[in-house]
Amino acid sequence: MQIIKVDPRALKENPDRMRQTKSSPQADALMLATIKAVGIVQPPVVAPETDGGNGYIIDAGHRRVRLAIAAGLEEIDILVADAANDNPRSWGAMRSMVENSVREALNPVDQWRGIERLVALGWTEEAIAVAFALPVRQIRKLRLLANVLPAMLEQMALGDMPSEQQLRIIAAAGQVDQKEVWKAHKPKKGDTAPWWQISNALTKKRMYARDASFGDDLAHAYGIEWVEDLFAPADQDGRYTTNVEGFLGAQHEWMTANLPKRGAIVEVNNWGQPDLPKKAAQVYGKPSKSDHTALYLDRDGKVQTVHYRLPETAKPKGSGAEGTAQGGDVAGAFTTQKARPDVTQKGHDMIGDFRTDALHEALGRAPIEDEMLMALMVLAFAGQNVRVDSGADGTFYGGKRFSRHAVALFDEHGKLAFDQDTLRIAVRSVLIDVLSCRRGMSNSGMVSRIAGEAVGADEYLPNMGSEEFLLCLSRQALEESCAKVSVQARPKVRETRAALAEHFQNERFVHTSAHFALPAAELLDWIRANSPTDTTGTAPHDDEGDHVDDPAEKQEGQIDAAADQNDLQDLDLSDDEEIAQDVDQKAAA
Repeated sequence: MQIIKVDPRALKENPDRMRQTKSSPQADALMLATIKAVGIVQPPVVAPETDGGNGYIIDAGHRRVRLAIAAGLEEIDILVADAANDNPRSWGAMRSMVENSVREALNPVDQWRGIERLVALGWTEEAIAVAFALPVRQIRKLRLLANVLPAMLEQMALGDMPSEQQLRIIAAAGQVDQKEVWKAHKPKKGDTAPWWQISNALTKKRMYARDASFGDDLAHAYGIEWVEDLFAPADQDGRYTTNVEGFLGAQHEWMTANLPKRGAIVEVNNWGQPDLPKKAAQVYGKPSKSDHTALYLDRDGKVQTVHYRLPETAKPKGSGAEGTAQGGDVAGAFTTQKARPDVTQKGHDMIGDFRTDALHEALGRAPIEDEMLMALMVLAFAGQNVRVDSGADGTFYGGKRFSRHAVALFDEHGKLAFDQDTLRIAVRSVLIDVLSCRRGMSNSGMVSRIAGEAVGADEYLPNMGSEEFLLCLSRQALEESCAKVSVQARPKVRETRAALAEHFQNERFVHTSAHFALPAAELLDWIRANSPTDTTGTAPHDDEGDHVDDPAEKQEGQIDAAADQNDLQDLDLSDDEEIAQDVDQKAAA
């Protein structure tokens, strides 16, 4: 074989070529663009004419020759095959058949890697787009896919491809996250990968720029960096951020700054609807001047507006001026804007975890007197995450979870036999299992905070001066924290947060809301709400054993119960028999 240059117009079509079907206009346009950009990469294969002519017949590359003519090329390289001695025409037909049958399209993974290689060799995205007749946006998308974890790319190269939506999520995730998720869901040899599980694990909440009401100044202040979604439609603003806390904080600040007259910021209920003030009626038509405006964030973080109307308040008795003033106060109560809370929901979740870990560490390490351990056991049984199946109300879910603590109290004969140290360890272990400050069904409620304060769990709280926790604090909360440690608050929230994070690298920070101690008023309200109505812990009953329904009888029963309680407090608590005797006498009376 030899390579020579010829005018493509001088080459003749092969009547025995295998590919008779015309290629699509899109495919022709792509090849024409590549020929114009880089020329013909692979020369067509030709054979000398066998009927005595001096020309050449195309064996492979009819389309390349045709589009080279369309591109206006005067000369192209061709590869001249040696003429066969026996029936050269049949050998030409065989070469054409083989060339079209065994050809394999470029693997998508290799295509992604190839574009990345071209960029490394100095090709610009625009030049690559021209050569492949593709939009620059498509080239950028392919480059993003080339950054998928190599192990995932190898799986895809085997033909095990995820869907476009799954591929979009995987490609947008970082390499560290991809590596962790692939380690957990890596398929066995020969199996397909669970791409839907992988994509679900890598899914992150996205807040889109098209839903943002704030401008670049607030975006910069809250550390929001927009990332372009290259898989979104080209005519749509696909910029997004995964900084959900910062996005919502900027939206709240925008609503606060742009609150209209008679406006209020309201929360949403479980169905995503605005939680309007009590007795407020939503206005679906054109609002009047006396109507109120509520701003709220929907589930996508977009600012929404609704109008509502409050019922007219009765004019108070007295002078007209006084009534007007009071009425103005009532109306003004609904227009007071609702500021962003100091700590976000995620922040409260983190505080619950911090408190629980600190409480468990204190229960395991802090010195605790035996009397305090007994009191904590009583408290633990009063937790809202504990229910006891004793024939009364509730069910205690113990089982295997607590059996390991009880086993240590038995000897080899199945008898209860233990020393004080063993008992103390068992009690501490049970308390660690039961008491929890985490939000949700496992939360013990008030008792876990009371127990934490009693054992000094505040000393075991971690340093909360991390960037992750500080992101959960509002601007006001950050500035208050700055004032306590003599750190100068910055004009931008992001800079203030960074200054606090730097300051607390060498100093421990515990936010005020994370301490175990409860406000005295809140603790007293809880005690009163859970106090029994009589000495036996049950509500008053009538002679037939039914609950008292008459208000007068209820009040009388409460008075009697209070008197009995006062009598009990006057007893000499050092004499158990005297206490029991007095209680029996009161019960009989």
